Amino acid sequence: MGSGRIRNGANTGESSPEPSIAVAPYSESEMKACVFTWEYPPTIYGGAGVHAKYITMALAKRIKVEVRTLESGTHPNIPGVNVLRYQQTLRGLATADPRIIKALQVLSVNLNMVADPIDAAIVHTHTWYTNFAGAMAKRIYGCKLVATVHSLEPLRPWKREQLGAGYDLSSWMEREGLLACDAVIAVSRDMKQDIVKAYPIPASKVAVIHNGVDPEKYHPRDGKESLAKFSIRPPFVFFVGRLSRQKGIFDLIEAKKHVPQGTMLVLATGKPDTPEIEDDLRRAVRSSDNVVWIREMLEDPDLVNLYNEAAVFACPSVYEPFGIINLEAMACETPVVATRVGGIKEVVVDGETGLLVPPNDPAKLGQALTQVIEDPKAAVRMGKAGREHVLRNFTWDQIAAKTLELYRSLT
Repeated sequence: MGSGRIRNGANTGESSPEPSIAVAPYSESEMKACVFTWEYPPTIYGGAGVHAKYITMALAKRIKVEVRTLESGTHPNIPGVNVLRYQQTLRGLATADPRIIKALQVLSVNLNMVADPIDAAIVHTHTWYTNFAGAMAKRIYGCKLVATVHSLEPLRPWKREQLGAGYDLSSWMEREGLLACDAVIAVSRDMKQDIVKAYPIPASKVAVIHNGVDPEKYHPRDGKESLAKFSIRPPFVFFVGRLSRQKGIFDLIEAKKHVPQGTMLVLATGKPDTPEIEDDLRRAVRSSDNVVWIREMLEDPDLVNLYNEAAVFACPSVYEPFGIINLEAMACETPVVATRVGGIKEVVVDGETGLLVPPNDPAKLGQALTQVIEDPKAAVRMGKAGREHVLRNFTWDQIAAKTLELYRSLT
């Protein structure tokens, strides 16, 4: 097929739908949104993919939703969402730097995504992986264009290690896609400031709509069964995140020198940005004791179990536009120690739901972790306050309502 599309229509498969989000009839307006995203179930390795999954499910309770995404091999059911999947069709190019091919393959999927006709009033893109597809869709089909910005390529120079000269291409695709937008969604107030600094986009075009969390999936419960599975003993500090220099994981390993003796560090890392960073982490783990490295993106029940059993959740990022993982931990009533960067400051309430520390400071990170570990009563108090904060401000239904309000303002 010329478009490179593999699958058309609503997903079918053996996986059961998420029980916490029921599908309601479409609104009378019959509005339709077409969402472009690189990550979508079952292929999720970061916060943007989590966002894309849950925001489309929540929106599908209110309007028609179509998702265009990358072919994954398996197709879990996403209730109420019509999903089209596309292949990476670029083949046979010779280049001295194979990293460039990755960016070119992303561009090829962008072309495939817009080859099929679009009848939606709104096209909504996520990350540089699909921003350029949105710009093309607007020109070809006359739809209104919205992009949610989860991060910015100009603020991630370490990506050149991953993409080589392809980083210049990814930055260009992001720029063209965002400049074409009728509205841009920033996942935090800091992210909005970064957007207007990085690109000539008026602040009036940028709306702040935070990420959310599913409090029925992430909730307090007994998670001890997962401790034996991974040979973990309490107390332990828990980290979840993509294996990227952005996430500050090496600062966390260094901070371990400053926590009470006998405290374990549990690292659950997803796909590494590069083989080199994976090698670096392997060496760092080997030189430190009481570290459990889970080299996979955990799913429920293990993920939720470990959030619940952790003495404290650590988010030592050096760059973090939002950080959904902090909401997940807080929804499980686990206190959070995180760096005072980006959108984290809008999620973690310092002294109330956790503690904030400067980035790139392992000693202060370790001291804050110790403070929580050595004061169980305060930890319980922070945990309960964290879940209450989530329920008041960060459910996906609340996020979807704000997103739909933005759509309607454009149409």
